[in-house]
Amino acid sequence: MLVSELIPLIEAKNLTPTISTERPVTCGYVCDLLSWVMSHGDSGMAWVTVQTHMNVVAVAVLSEMACIILPENIDMEEESLAKAVDEDMVVLTSPLSAYEICGRMAARDIPAHN
Repeated sequence: MLVSELIPLIEAKNLTPTISTERPVTCGYVCDLLSWVMSHGDSGMAWVTVQTHMNVVAVAVLSEMACIILPENIDMEEESLAKAVDEDMVVLTSPLSAYEICGRMAARDIPAHN
């Protein structure tokens, strides 16, 4: 599945519309502890987190993730969004809970990260 196909699935809004969403999502992950995500992040991962500061973008870029997903209509600070655009990292926000987002991804056969 591509990020562009994930957007309607999780009813998301793209907070970085200038960045291409034609990148594959290889797995899903939900975690808010950045050090844990740094050690478990993978290329192509769709990462669900409530964190919105600049370090989230850095961790996603470092792991070459497909996108960052903020649940429950959480917004990201403008400074962090500017960094995401500079680093070519897609940031989405969804009205769904993290649980619902992951459930929908699992139902579409997007595997959980091992």
